[in-house]
Amino acid sequence: MEPGKQLSTSIDATIPTAARMYDYYLGGKDNYASDRAACEELDKVVPSTRALALNNRRFLQRVVRTLAEDYGIRQFLDHGSGLPTQNNVHQVAQAVDPSSRVVYVDNDPMVLVHGRALLEQNENTAVIHADMRETDAIFAHADTKRLIDFSQPVAVLFNSVFHCIPDSDTDGPLAVARRVRERLVPGSCMVMCQLVSEDAEVRKFVTDFMDQATQGHWGRVREEKDVAEFFEGLEILEPGLVEVSTWRPDTEVAPRQLTQEWIEFGGVGRLP
Repeated sequence: MEPGKQLSTSIDATIPTAARMYDYYLGGKDNYASDRAACEELDKVVPSTRALALNNRRFLQRVVRTLAEDYGIRQFLDHGSGLPTQNNVHQVAQAVDPSSRVVYVDNDPMVLVHGRALLEQNENTAVIHADMRETDAIFAHADTKRLIDFSQPVAVLFNSVFHCIPDSDTDGPLAVARRVRERLVPGSCMVMCQLVSEDAEVRKFVTDFMDQATQGHWGRVREEKDVAEFFEGLEILEPGLVEVSTWRPDTEVAPRQLTQEWIEFGGVGRLP
């Protein structure tokens, strides 16, 4: 992202966004006809997308609960958090410990409006309007400084968002992951997953379709080996890097992907 570039605070209902499309797949109501139409076109080639989205949401909830209960983490920085739905990060973390603190980061203006309305009465949670690549601005933000103590372990979340940004030496996913990791103390964790496919035709179709539909607000569908690079320098927690519905499942009752043309792939890394 260009340094100093201002994010738009206006909502354009005619251009689909990844956040609103995800909301539609999760059964939410904060989406427009353009988002629904884009989802319908996407489903023609990758019909498992709704099940994938639901499984990804459940993965996020399991991860947050695990990090809070088993690793004692009480601070969460959620990049590309998306529109509020049920069992958000702060609700899961604060169910373990009400003092848990959460900062949500998103560049979608609708997320800002709905998120701030939801969190108005929650002093341990905030939503900031920023691009996930703006690491300096995010860490220096007044709400981040108010809620997050970076001298203590933090869980940094990049859940199903890296496919939204293109490769770049300075602000591609690998560069962002490295920048954030350098600022964290031992015991901190990074949750990272994204859409991957081992089928070159699927990767090209979805990448081209989403780039056109969102008018350039997209990166690419990657391969599993690309995601593995994000975890450089981290101890990967069991069961490793996996299709996310298989990451420490707490139930056998979950949406099943009927096809595997693409999957959500990733896991959790811990700073040694």
